[in-house]
Order: sequence, then C-alpha cells, then structure tokens
Amino acid sequence: MATIRDIASLAGVSASTVSRVLNGDPSLSVLEETRRKIISAAEQLQYKGSQRRQNNQAAQLKDYKIGLVTFCSEQFESEDPYYLSIRLQIEKEFNQLGLHITRTIRWVNHDSYESLSGLDGLIVIGKFEFDPYNLFFSRIQNVVFVDYSPDENRFDSVVVDFDKVTRTALDHLTGLGYTRIGLISSRDFINRFGSNSGTDSVDQRQSSFEAYMKQKNLYLPEHVHIGKDFSMSTGYQLMQEVIEKQNLPEAFLIGSDPMAIAAGRALKEAGLKVPRDIALVGIDDIEMASYANPPLTTVKIYTEQMGQSAVKMLLERIGGREVPLKIVLPSKLMIRSSCGAEIRSSTS
Repeated sequence: MATIRDIASLAGVSASTVSRVLNGDPSLSVLEETRRKIISAAEQLQYKGSQRRQNNQAAQLKDYKIGLVTFCSEQFESEDPYYLSIRLQIEKEFNQLGLHITRTIRWVNHDSYESLSGLDGLIVIGKFEFDPYNLFFSRIQNVVFVDYSPDENRFDSVVVDFDKVTRTALDHLTGLGYTRIGLISSRDFINRFGSNSGTDSVDQRQSSFEAYMKQKNLYLPEHVHIGKDFSMSTGYQLMQEVIEKQNLPEAFLIGSDPMAIAAGRALKEAGLKVPRDIALVGIDDIEMASYANPPLTTVKIYTEQMGQSAVKMLLERIGGREVPLKIVLPSKLMIRSSCGAEIRSSTS
C-alpha cells in the first residue's frame, strides 16, 4: 500500500507538503504545478487515503446547497478572463467531488437577498458588501470571499497582495533604468448586493503605484490614467488619450493584461513600437499574454489556485472549522519582451 513518503519521493517534494496538500490545508501556499504533481503521484500509486477523503467530503456535501456569487456578466468574463478563471476552477473542484453548484448569482442581474434563500454555503467572487443583518444572508454560516476580504474576523477569504504585485512590477522597471513610468488602471468598486449601487474607491494598484513613485521622487501625476474598469476597451481608450496628449512616459504599468494588450494595439496603430518607444508591464498573466506581439511581461496571479483554495476552505467550514482564515497567495514576475529587458541589457 502506497504511503505519504512514496508519493513525496515520486513527486519530488517533502512528505509534509504531500500531507498538507492531500488534507486540503488552506494555509499552505504551493504552486499549482506542484499540487498537480502530488495529486498525479497519489493517483498513480493508487493512494487510498486521498480517495477516501474525497468520498467523505462528497457524502458530507450531498445534501448541502451551495451558491456562487459573481459580479461579472458572461460578456465581461469573455473580455477579462481573470474572474472567469476563478469561477471555472471552483466549478471544476466541485465536479471532481461529484458535486455541483446549486445556484449561480450574477450581480449584473441585481438579484435580491431572496436569491440566497435556502443556501448552506456561499462563495463570493469579487468585491461585495452584504448587509450582515439581512435575514437571508445571516442564515448562511459558511461564506468564503475570493479576491476580497470584507471582514477577516468573520469570513474566510482568498486574496492577492496587490501592493506587492505593484511593487514587484515597478522594481523590475526601475531596475531596467526607467524613471518616467506611468500607470493605466481602474478605479475600485465595491458592489452592494441586492442593489445596482456600490462604493467607488481608489484601487490598491493605484495607491501602491503612487506611494512607490513618490518614495523614489519619480511620481508625475500627469502619467496616471484611471478608467472605469479593467477591460480591453478601457485600456485601449486610455492609451489613445495618452497618445493624443503627446506626453508619453518611458514605460507603463498597466492594471490588467487585457488592458495592456489593448493599450499595445493603440500604440501600434499610432506607429509606436513596444518596447522600443514605450515599455509595457501588465498584471494577471492570462494565456493571451504570452501570445501578444510582443509577448507581454506581467506579474502572474494564480487564479486557479484562488478558486481551488476557496472550495477547500468552504469544505473545511462545513466540516466544522470555526476560526476564519485568510489566504494571501503569492505572485510571480513573468519577464517577456514588452518591458524591453533584452534591449536594456544589451545597451548597458
């Protein structure tokens, strides 16, 4: 019979990592590739503990009604796959357990709180405010937020440290010698569930950018351009406006990959070349980023891991865990051609 150590040897990781992955430890931060190696090794060795655990989870959840709330319309998901990737991974995790999501609620439809009626668990994708005293919401004891942490003393959450993401990108650009760096990004918006309103605020990427650049005495407010969302159309429009003003910086940090790819198109249409005339760095590392022309340098966000962690946390909550947990996932700089690293290295 296969053991934890057998799996660890086959996967090339420690036995403790194998144990934590197979037990669904939500505090463990591990690359998706590593997790897959472990699961694959367990299946290859026909490890019984993993299958038994999944069967127990499925049996426990078979009578539970799980809801999924997302602020995205299907059209928006097709334009910006960030939240789409999270949702699909959540659905995949449930499917692998032989379960399904009872109800998917899209905020674009402005569903009332009654749409939460009868749910035993809820995963919320995106930034939402809920009335804690609402009868329908307060009855749901198992709630996990993804990409937002409204109350870490009450709810489980899976988030990204966008301050670190922003600083990683800027460290790279300044390390290449760029000093005139601009930002193209979006405002933040916290949706108020049950209505078509919400709270508008400064996004973490913008506040971190401004703090970083001011700290280095490089901040120029005229190089900060903020739109209504992180879509391709907004990125394209903002870059067109920058070009028309004829006040281009040396490089841009752009709040999302779709925005960056569209901004690159606007530059190309204006006869400007990336990275010769202006360098670009995005945030996300969507699949399209590596196929852009030129390939986009970006900071990778592990969206699949976000969805996977959310499901595991919900299972733990239903299983009896009372202490709320907050998982902050890592990010990774993916250096490609759009930042001009090769050009800068050859001329230095």
